[in-house]
Amino acid sequence: MPKPANVRIPVDPVSFETFDWQPRAPEMCTRAEVARQTGPYEAAVTASIAGWAPHISGEDSADVEDATRQLVEFDKHAQRTLGTNHPALGPMTAILLRTESASSSQIEQLTTSAEQLALAEIGEGDKANALTVIGNVRAMEAALRLADDISGRSILAMHKALMLQQPGLDPAEAGHFRVGQVWVGPGEAGPRTADFVAPHHDRIHGAIDDLVKFISRQDVSVLVQVAVSHAQFETIHPFPDGNGRTGRALAQSILRNKGLVGSTAVPISAGLLVDTQRYFAALGSFRDGDAGPIVREFARASRIAATTGSKLVDDLVTQLESSRTKMSRLRADAAAWKVLPALIGQPAMNTRYLTTELGLGEMAALRALDSLTDLGVLVEVSGRGRHRVWQHRGIFDVLDAYAAGIRRMSAG
Repeated sequence: MPKPANVRIPVDPVSFETFDWQPRAPEMCTRAEVARQTGPYEAAVTASIAGWAPHISGEDSADVEDATRQLVEFDKHAQRTLGTNHPALGPMTAILLRTESASSSQIEQLTTSAEQLALAEIGEGDKANALTVIGNVRAMEAALRLADDISGRSILAMHKALMLQQPGLDPAEAGHFRVGQVWVGPGEAGPRTADFVAPHHDRIHGAIDDLVKFISRQDVSVLVQVAVSHAQFETIHPFPDGNGRTGRALAQSILRNKGLVGSTAVPISAGLLVDTQRYFAALGSFRDGDAGPIVREFARASRIAATTGSKLVDDLVTQLESSRTKMSRLRADAAAWKVLPALIGQPAMNTRYLTTELGLGEMAALRALDSLTDLGVLVEVSGRGRHRVWQHRGIFDVLDAYAAGIRRMSAG
């Protein structure tokens, strides 16, 4: 039986308004490029979605309902596996958040390893991409922290947290809406040949206010609300840089705001990463007046997130229990027991991390790390110099296997 065609989910398309463009630095471009980019261009104007009423087919409604159920079950699974008061539940959220941040950054061609990301967190890494992805982690953290009150101000805070880690960025751009025209696609000296020209900067505040009103509604299915809010945010493109990563952080904020998940972060970006061309095409369809593709893309990504995220939780807990077994000879009050759950969220450690984050004294921190090394829980990877670093290789193996699995899904 042939598969039925996907039914449109109508949404008002963007309209356009015309402006005149004069290249800002013509001396930096060829004369031909300056000629191409001089003259009128059309910038998008976002349609209001504050009062949008979704008309969704039965098949799409069932798809969204199934994906939502799987996300809720994933969140409950993490709680059942660890227990709501387990000291590793917070670190588990941290590692899922970092995993989500890495996937979100990879969509923007910013790649780094779990090891480099963990080293950057303790000030031992010097890879530029890792430091940039740490900015995405901070944006995701801000998204969850500010989820109770999603507003233009909280969106600016997410962007500021993201961009303050970006090498070479003008700090004045972090946490501020853009004050100039931006575009996506070809056009070095101007927007006239671009694939998409974002709304004029004078329209940003009004468009964001409209978006926040839509997010505040309680009569729209959460996953539909997340998908459409994300697509609208990417269409507004309110920042000079970091729009995609901020927009995916906003998705996490909405999921938390609506109470769909509460104990963990959801690695939805890993699901979007499986087919980035389809994801970007879905954003284009939304601008053309069809929200169907982006809603289905987020439903698909949510199912992938729930399935792969549950396995990731299970594999990390297995590593935790294996380490606990190795530590059975330690006294119950040994500082190493305080370190163990933190390894889930931070599998690379130094004494500075233990003193600042766990409140251990320097000698107690060193004794704990040496004990965990003697028991085979940690390995020291940095020699005996000033910058000693210990790692839990089993946890890194799990994180590397997770990333490899997402890459295989993408390749397939």
